[in-house]
Amino acid sequence: MAISVAVPKDLSGIKTKVALNLTKRQIICFSGAALTGVPVYFLTKNVLGTSGSALLMVAIMLPFFFFAMYERDGFPAEKVLKFMMRQKFLTPGIRPYKSENLYAKLEEQERIRREVKYLEEKARGSKKAE
Repeated sequence: MAISVAVPKDLSGIKTKVALNLTKRQIICFSGAALTGVPVYFLTKNVLGTSGSALLMVAIMLPFFFFAMYERDGFPAEKVLKFMMRQKFLTPGIRPYKSENLYAKLEEQERIRREVKYLEEKARGSKKAE
């Protein structure tokens, strides 16, 4: 009797867990959230009250949690935000379709060739008259 273990076909989605079943990125972001949120809570507890300072702490910690957990199509949150900013602000919004009219270019070349031929014949004709 053999023991079978299911192995995923795509191993690119597997992340290395460092501690507490969290990745290094998640540990760094959660630590940053704790380092900014907890002091804010204790500093504002007397001024805003317990619930107000707790809401402020959560509001300050939410971006850290977002950067720790959000991932779309294999890209972390900051890369997704960079892509969105580049698309919205750095690239033109309307990109008109412009095609090259090869027939018009060929006609222009033919017109230039005829003009050169005409000028050459005109130059030869004026030399013959002299």
